[in-house]
Amino acid sequence: QVQLVESGGGLVQPGGSLRLSCTASGSLFIINSVNWYRQAPGSERELVARITRTGWTNYADSVKGRFTISRDNAKKTVYLQMNSLKSEDTAVYICNIQMSDGMDYWGKGTLVTVSS
Repeated sequence: QVQLVESGGGLVQPGGSLRLSCTASGSLFIINSVNWYRQAPGSERELVARITRTGWTNYADSVKGRFTISRDNAKKTVYLQMNSLKSEDTAVYICNIQMSDGMDYWGKGTLVTVSS
């Protein structure tokens, strides 16, 4: 069993910043990647950022240059630093871990609202 808990969401004005955290607990074996997804009202879920087991990262085009994914292995936590936030970044942000054996684990999400 793996449990993921996200935190750090909230209300922020356009141009502001937030840092989301995803902390894992349980039996973590070999992780292929940790991913941040988001889902906005009326939109499909989209992959925002990914960090692989080796530390490689990639991002959706819409967030490149503004978002940074990082990890703290000792804390079993992955972060998503979000800068220069836009209204279109408003969404529920969901942490996902993909294991090498094909297992998927999902957090319950944290709401980010970017609005004046």
